[in-house]
Amino acid sequence: MSRLDSMIRRLTAQRLCIHYGLDLISDLGGPVLELGLGNGRTYDHLREHSRGREIFVFERRPAAHPSCTPEPQFLFEGDFRETLKEAAGTLSPPAAFAHCDIGSGVSENDRALGIAIAAPLNDLLTPGAVVLSDQELYVEQWSAIDLPNGVSEGRYFLYRKFEQRS
Repeated sequence: MSRLDSMIRRLTAQRLCIHYGLDLISDLGGPVLELGLGNGRTYDHLREHSRGREIFVFERRPAAHPSCTPEPQFLFEGDFRETLKEAAGTLSPPAAFAHCDIGSGVSENDRALGIAIAAPLNDLLTPGAVVLSDQELYVEQWSAIDLPNGVSEGRYFLYRKFEQRS
């Protein structure tokens, strides 16, 4: 498969998963979280399809086009491991959806980052929230959700936060 075909397949899967995840949270209140702004393409798509929800973005070094960069009050700039913890004191209500585009292409680094951010990300989510990630994440309060038709296993990972059992 050519690199172009691979990219088209990845972006198509990403769009399918985003729309599926947003449909799953249609009855929940709360903002959207975008981890990894990149060039702003997904942020722009979320703005168009998240039905007026606030979108909070986490990015180490924002470099997207100005039209695809959130206003400062919606941007947490810096390392995810720090900014997710900082957001816990300021984000209210809790988020209903999180899109995590955090992969670097270096498996060991991606795994370590996924482990480091899982708990602080969980703290920002309301029960019933959906998490879409390009990396596998492990959180006790999350259950895996089947991917939408047309998305290959392992390309993306979908989770739903369930109610804490006492």
